[in-house]
Amino acid sequence: MNVFITGASSGIGAALAREYATRGAQLGLVARRQAKLDELARTLPGTHHCYAVDVTDRDALIAAARQFEAVTGGADVVIANAGISIGVLTEYYEDLETFSQVLLTNVVSIAYTFHPFIASMRKRRAGKLVGIASIAGIRGLPGSEAYCASKAAAISYLESLRVELGRDGIRVLTIAPGFVRAPLTARNPYSMPFLMDADKFARAAVDAIAAGRSYTVIPWQMAILAKVLRALPNWLYDRVMARRPYKPRKARAE
Repeated sequence: MNVFITGASSGIGAALAREYATRGAQLGLVARRQAKLDELARTLPGTHHCYAVDVTDRDALIAAARQFEAVTGGADVVIANAGISIGVLTEYYEDLETFSQVLLTNVVSIAYTFHPFIASMRKRRAGKLVGIASIAGIRGLPGSEAYCASKAAAISYLESLRVELGRDGIRVLTIAPGFVRAPLTARNPYSMPFLMDADKFARAAVDAIAAGRSYTVIPWQMAILAKVLRALPNWLYDRVMARRPYKPRKARAE
């Protein structure tokens, strides 16, 4: 099995790489930092391919994908995992650029990631395109305007693509994590119910991908919580969330 993973140098991406490598997959690992990719690859069984690319660099990412296709004969699974999670407040002018970067990384780069693989998957009438979304896309959270908007957009985009490509034998799958112990969540200043280790998440995610589940929330407890939150009337939801601490903004997160 050939698996291409973006955001592979740490957190969920690295955990997915470890899980797939133990299952005998040949990996294409994408992240911005070459040293981190090389360090990860050395710990994995098998031979893998590392690409130091920023996923917002469309042409560089497409070139890496095509190189992976050439050396492996074709990707069986493509996982668009790269993402950034940072607080944004629309009232601050300096946050507007951050807002754009969050949407570019968390939504547009998914299309950049999938694009170079679709033609060959369509020809083979096989392959899985997997997007890592979030339960944060279910309802908006104060102080997380850009992140929640990006994940809601990712969920809708993946659903659109799933219907579009299903007739061609290509499966488009959405994985919506709850809280996973990773660098993206390390600075969250609020409680994180059902927080789980990245490796445990990866095992469940890879099983869901293998089963071809169109939409999976991990852990399952968060699926129930998400449904409850979605069902709350706005007046009650607003009251519950009004005092929730904000995710740190860029100026304070770096």
